[in-house]
Amino acid sequence: MTGIPPVALLSILVLLVVLAVDVWVYADAKKRLSQGEQVSVSLGALRVESPEAWFLGCLILWVVFFPLYLTATRRNPFGRSSG
Repeated sequence: MTGIPPVALLSILVLLVVLAVDVWVYADAKKRLSQGEQVSVSLGALRVESPEAWFLGCLILWVVFFPLYLTATRRNPFGRSSG
C-alpha cells in the first residue's frame, strides 16, 4: 500500500495556501486601486505599485512581499497620509 508521503501532502498544502494568499493580494490591490487607493512601496530603485507587481512579488518571494503588502495597506490611525 503506497500513497503520497505525508511530507509531500504538507508541501502541496503549503503551496496551495501561499498561492491562495497571492491571489488575495492581487484581488485586494486591484480593489484598492479601483477605489483610488494605490498600494505602493519603494525599495531603493524598486517601486511596487500595481496589483500585478504585488502578485508577482508575492509569488516569487512571498516571505518578503506579503508582510510588506500588509504593512503598506495598514491605515494611519490619525487619518493623514504618511508620505
